[in-house]
Amino acid sequence: MVGIAQTSSLYDHPAQFEPLVPDDNAAAPLLELAHDLQRQAQRLLGQCQPGALRDLRTLLRAMNSYYSNKIEGQHTLPIEIEQALRNDYATDPEKARKQRLAVAHIRTEQWLHKCTTQDLPDLYASQTLVAIHLHLFEQLTLADRLLEESEPLQPGAWRDREVRVGRHGAPTAASIEAFVQRWHQAYSQVRRGEAELLAVAASHHRLAWVHPFRDGNGRVARLHTHFALERLGLSGGLWSPLRGFARSQPRYYEQLDAADAPRAGDLDGRGNLSQRALVSWIEYVLEICLDQVQFMTAMLDLASMKDRIAACLSFEQAVVKQGVREEALRPLHYLFATQSELDRADFKAMTGLGDRLSSSLVSALVRRELVRTDSPYGRLRFGVPLHALRFYFPALWPEAEASPA
Repeated sequence: MVGIAQTSSLYDHPAQFEPLVPDDNAAAPLLELAHDLQRQAQRLLGQCQPGALRDLRTLLRAMNSYYSNKIEGQHTLPIEIEQALRNDYATDPEKARKQRLAVAHIRTEQWLHKCTTQDLPDLYASQTLVAIHLHLFEQLTLADRLLEESEPLQPGAWRDREVRVGRHGAPTAASIEAFVQRWHQAYSQVRRGEAELLAVAASHHRLAWVHPFRDGNGRVARLHTHFALERLGLSGGLWSPLRGFARSQPRYYEQLDAADAPRAGDLDGRGNLSQRALVSWIEYVLEICLDQVQFMTAMLDLASMKDRIAACLSFEQAVVKQGVREEALRPLHYLFATQSELDRADFKAMTGLGDRLSSSLVSALVRRELVRTDSPYGRLRFGVPLHALRFYFPALWPEAEASPA
């Protein structure tokens, strides 16, 4: 909850949100956890060629949008996100607003994925935060951006008034730039390697603590964390902590709130805020990330994926009955395993069917989006439509598994 706060009790100097990173003794066990995360994330990325599984990465952006907005209580149904991506918005104004929020998140995440070090050279620069907020909210209509005071949120603008978020009185508006500069200084100078992961986790809380924008701070913090992990070469668009944050939402908020606490005695670090609570927050974030990496590693297992594709095709042939046949198993598994594309003639030959039946099968697969193509006669690649999610990646996005076939 955000409300107007009295300035007399608010923070006004960057020293008041130290420590920004734990001291060496407190960081030691976290660095071991970060090392495990690095190792397992790199192993996952080693299974997937850069740019491959394009349809899965696209779907995961929609999932990330769903979960980030769910944390804010602004989520919409997965099928409604899919409809909005086709420019098919609900007639209900509030539902359409949530759809536009979802699409804005997807497009901002996609934009961040394409950003180079020339576009956004410094991960922790104030300009990067402003750019994320600007890109996200400038996509919305003026009506979508109206705040409780009936004033529009200004995309990319620092807040100009004092606020209280729950029990936390955010720093004064006049001191935001100083806090953000200190945030940048602390996290952009950490040593390379495991310490960078501790910085990513810690920076998420400290950014939310500063609350630099009138609204959208949680969304910006989560997008920034997602972007940071990708910039560090650890996610590749194949996993994100956003799913884990939403699936453990009470703990996410509890840990954020706990890390606001002041220092509890001489054994709790040397800053104004609690080092123990910051360590607990960082541990939570790293564990969430590790869980997501392990989950996606299991989902991308080649041997079990063959059985999941077979289950999907069996359901399509027996229940949906729109022309998909089980003979598509071999070429579909090949596309998934090689993360490549196939000429239509080669795909058809791998089915073992005659020309007429194999042509009909390819048309049905394209129609059901189980394969994707960029042109009517173009090469084919593996597709991951919402209706196949419960077969291909069960429990990845449970809310989407009920999408109509």
